[in-house]
Amino acid sequence: MKNGKNLTVIIGLGKTGISCIHYLTKKGSNIAVVDSREKPPFLAELKNNFPNIPYFVGNLNSPILDEADELIVSPGISLREPALLKQIKRGIKISGDIELFANAVKAPIIAITGSNGKSTVTTLVGEMAKNAGLQTQVGGNLGIPVLELINDEADLYVLELSSFQLETTHSLKAKAATILNISEDHMDRYRDLSEYAAAKHRIFMNCETAIINNDEPMTYENIKLPPKIITFGLNNHLKNDFAFANGFLIHDHKKLLKNTDLKIRGLHQVSNALAALALGSAINLNEEVMIKTLKEFEGLPHRCQFVATRNGVTWYNDSKGTNVGATRAAIDGLGSDITGQLILIAGGLGKDADFSSLKEPIEKFVKSVILIGKDAKKIEQVLKKCCKITHAASLEEAVKIASHEAMPGDAVLLSPACASFDMFNNFEHRGEVFIKAVYELIKDTRY
Repeated sequence: MKNGKNLTVIIGLGKTGISCIHYLTKKGSNIAVVDSREKPPFLAELKNNFPNIPYFVGNLNSPILDEADELIVSPGISLREPALLKQIKRGIKISGDIELFANAVKAPIIAITGSNGKSTVTTLVGEMAKNAGLQTQVGGNLGIPVLELINDEADLYVLELSSFQLETTHSLKAKAATILNISEDHMDRYRDLSEYAAAKHRIFMNCETAIINNDEPMTYENIKLPPKIITFGLNNHLKNDFAFANGFLIHDHKKLLKNTDLKIRGLHQVSNALAALALGSAINLNEEVMIKTLKEFEGLPHRCQFVATRNGVTWYNDSKGTNVGATRAAIDGLGSDITGQLILIAGGLGKDADFSSLKEPIEKFVKSVILIGKDAKKIEQVLKKCCKITHAASLEEAVKIASHEAMPGDAVLLSPACASFDMFNNFEHRGEVFIKAVYELIKDTRY
């Protein structure tokens, strides 16, 4: 296997793994592939396009790992897997695709992580930079794998990074980096919230400017930060560089635009807009261009996405709300932005999350919760004293129940606080089913 060359073993043959194979084969690396699945998603492509690369499927604990000089581990695979712990113990180098990327590119990098909002902020900053005339590559955890973004003509890379990706990243030197927020997510993979936060904190290692959310102390307290810091937040506008007060987004006490000028709705989206402005300012993007981009930005599919309004009731698709923090942000953001109350559709695979932090915003803004999915009963046990609880056997049934609960001025919000894989292919599929059900409903003249 060695052939006199160092051996790199790629762990995981999903989207990230196949991008690493394409990248490393162009560099002439000696590669093998291991996947615990019998039929990983890109096995056919590996066989067809790279017939000389050996692969081992069905078990991570392949003897080939003992021959490896480096492991490239896909983000979906925990470093606590026994097969990987064995290799870590013998001191093998473990990296990921972000590490390969960080060592390859010369253009500045803006790096964005957080439990919620990172896709929106990444997209926004990318649009701001493109509108300012920069050759900008956008991707990472969002959309295109980073190794496919590498382009010698690029002026800037804007990356969404997950905690999983950051675990195997050591050499990232971002021009500007931010952690938007930290709330319980992936507790089936981390021992506790502090371990999850520590993975997120790695984004600030060696960065030039840290963009700090003053509303979220867990994102910055008790860690080493660079000398240059830009702050943003919704609360206490006097202590933030980018702030919100009296309905205006503000920079250094100068009014930039009204929150009603934004097409994206809710206070959590105002916070995302402030983060994008702060990141853009760190690389000296033109302020007028950034403001114009904010006014034009319609948001991303499945992120508090407007679906329809009928008989005074508005429907929102927040299927990307796959954790408790995301759903809490959606409830707070939309609940404070409507004249009536919310009807919340939630449930799915809870990932061992603690749902108790939903009680406060639900008591404040929600009159009815409709639960679906595997962990519906678990969620009900936590929320049963907060408001009316109803169970539905399907998302389509939940939409019909919500239509009877809602009154003019109310909004129906799909924000599950759970993963989707018990009932759907992914969160996009779940959102599409919701949208279709709403459209079918509003065509019904009895509605």
